[in-house]
Amino acid sequence: MSRSNQNALGSSLAEPAAAHEEIYLGLGSNLTTPKATPRQSIEAALDAIAQGGGVQGGLVITERSRLYKSAPIPKTNQPYFNNIVIKIRTDFSPLKLLGFLHGIEAAMGRVRQIRNEARVIDLDLLVFGARRSLCPDCMLPHPRLTERAFVLYPLRDIAPAWSDPISQKSITELIANLPPEQEIHVIN
Repeated sequence: MSRSNQNALGSSLAEPAAAHEEIYLGLGSNLTTPKATPRQSIEAALDAIAQGGGVQGGLVITERSRLYKSAPIPKTNQPYFNNIVIKIRTDFSPLKLLGFLHGIEAAMGRVRQIRNEARVIDLDLLVFGARRSLCPDCMLPHPRLTERAFVLYPLRDIAPAWSDPISQKSITELIANLPPEQEIHVIN
């Protein structure tokens, strides 16, 4: 196994999740298509996550945040995003889970061309237990998780005691340190 497939704690990114590992995913959308609004795209992605897990092996959505509306980062003239964070339980490895999420994105019409572009759906693996990885294909925790209001606010809904494993800062501290120009508010 190559070094790029091992995290800082020595566990493989191909190693299945342990029952105690807390796994969080971020979902976002800011493009309306002929088939769906951003909110409907997030609901369709949630359905695909829930249904696909039953086919491919254990994957269950255990918690879901409120839905938020947030400004794009960096600030551009593209539409605002709808965002949520979910907690899941799975026996997938980080790499298998990431591949599964990318498959849902592709099936929903996501094409990756330009970083931070508007998108039909964005599914991010945010946290996979205490695992850390600098592997470019699967960085854990997500490298910009602590800098984004659209991740931290919904994550706080379902994990108010969560702390960043790298900085050891609480989610409350991380939110307090966000730049004020990151606009976000609850939709429901």
